[in-house]
Amino acid sequence: MDNLSETLKKLKITAVERTEDSLEGCLDCLLQALAQNNMETSEKIQGSGILQLFANLLTPQSSCTAKVANIIAEVAKNEFMRIPCVDAGLISPLVQLLNSKDQEVLLQTGRALGNVCYDSHEGRSAVDQAGGAQIVIDHLRSLCSITDPANEKLLTVFCGMLMNYSNENDSLQAQLINMGVIPTLVKLLGIHCQNAALTEMCLVAFGNLAELESSKEQFASTNIAEELVKLFKKQIEHDKREMIFEVLAPLAENDAIKLQLVEAGLVECLLEIVQQKVDSDKEDDIAELKTASDLMVLLLLGDESMQKLFEGGKGNVFQKVLCWIPSNNHQLQLAGALAIANFARNDGNCIHMVDNGIVEKLMDLLDRHVEDGNVTVQHAALSALRNLAIPVVNKAKMLSAGVTEAVLKFLKSEMPPVQFKLLGTLRMLIDAQAEAAEQLGKNVKLVERLVEWCEAKDHAGVMGESNRLLSALIRHSKSKDVIKTIVQSGGIKHLVTMATSEHVIMQNEALVALALIAALELGTAEKDLESAKLVQILHRLLADERSAPEIKYNSMVLICALMGSESLHKEVQDLAFLDVVSKLRNHENKSVAQQASLTEQRLTVES
Repeated sequence: MDNLSETLKKLKITAVERTEDSLEGCLDCLLQALAQNNMETSEKIQGSGILQLFANLLTPQSSCTAKVANIIAEVAKNEFMRIPCVDAGLISPLVQLLNSKDQEVLLQTGRALGNVCYDSHEGRSAVDQAGGAQIVIDHLRSLCSITDPANEKLLTVFCGMLMNYSNENDSLQAQLINMGVIPTLVKLLGIHCQNAALTEMCLVAFGNLAELESSKEQFASTNIAEELVKLFKKQIEHDKREMIFEVLAPLAENDAIKLQLVEAGLVECLLEIVQQKVDSDKEDDIAELKTASDLMVLLLLGDESMQKLFEGGKGNVFQKVLCWIPSNNHQLQLAGALAIANFARNDGNCIHMVDNGIVEKLMDLLDRHVEDGNVTVQHAALSALRNLAIPVVNKAKMLSAGVTEAVLKFLKSEMPPVQFKLLGTLRMLIDAQAEAAEQLGKNVKLVERLVEWCEAKDHAGVMGESNRLLSALIRHSKSKDVIKTIVQSGGIKHLVTMATSEHVIMQNEALVALALIAALELGTAEKDLESAKLVQILHRLLADERSAPEIKYNSMVLICALMGSESLHKEVQDLAFLDVVSKLRNHENKSVAQQASLTEQRLTVES
């Protein structure tokens, strides 16, 4: 270290005098000291004030330039040295050196800039202002096709520099994307796939850039899918495959790339991994099985990629996924059920799957998870059943297969996601199915649970679905017994509140159900309708200009139906409904105008 102090003093003199030979000796001495103890040597360099002199030594003509850049690269490995390097004015001359033709100068300059940028806002800003990124991207483009080891080393350093420059910085990543870095990196990956270090650097860069939404279109216009799948097939090591997975997951969020990945054969790779790892209890294998099956489900979220893999229900992939459902592996059960839910996104697929026995498989799966079951599996299986119940022709088949009974076993669940899907499935099943709606509507346990969930203020989804199912039970059954059950369980006030929902579809469903209650069982519901302030709410809906035409129409139908109750009739008279209704006779919607005339006549006669 005493030698180091001497060297630093000597360097100060020779740096000013520019005597190349002695300068080179001093620089070699510094590099040696840095190799032995980087941190301590860096502290001494900072204390000596020598950094400021380096700026003048970074000239293209000097034979010492590469060594000076190497020293900067070494000291910048220490976090405390990055800002001093910027403050010493080293960035601008380093960026100028990127125009050098000397490979060693380029290599050391790339290292220096990359290390100064690492996790340093000041370093990145300085490189940005000096225009360093564009020069590096231009180099990557021009050197891309040369495969000798020295060039590949330089390309690796430049990729690393761009990564350190833009890591976790959205605006700098966007800048690189605008400069066209993505097609260049994809080309690099294709040409240099045999070079592990360069490949790894490209993958990390892709992982960073792929998180940015604006990158997806650029990625989609390259052959990234093909290159990644090709690379994936060669990998044996878990860590390497994991790196590729980390790029695939964000990219596969884009529908165009989903299809490209399917066409490039990724699904076959994923199925193979599942087959290899399914019986393993090694931590790495379990993690890889999860990643592969999750990615598979993600690929099925794209309409085109999903339909391509379904192949009219004959597809190899679809058949393999079916085998996951009865498996004993929870992860595969989950992925299988989610995959079926994704395949069940159009009527044709749903009808085919129900006709080919998928419902029984899902019911068996649910049965295995009733007591202390896996919540994610319950949720996924219910999602699949809900989607399958959407086509009209499937409803009766699913009802006769016993789906309602299977679903009702989860009525005691305290998990909001499971509650939400259970409600959605029942609502889909009873749509236009009067008998099923009546049967469910007379199920006191179910109705009481619905009324309880209508108050689940912490879970808006569960609350909304409970209200919608209550209304659906009345609308589809048109049954007095169902209405009585709902009145006795305290459900009326929730239907009245639902009429004030911000969603027109829910308001409408509530008003139609309330009109049926008024027509079929007004006497039974009268007190509850009164205490829920239904008449005041209807007045407000009719007076509000923002109310949708169908809301105004159904509110007037309901007013007419309420006239059969003395107490509600009196409330209608007290609120001067005639004024509001008469204004609606000139409404631009014909149905509303006609109903306004009818309602006005009814109000006039009844007054």
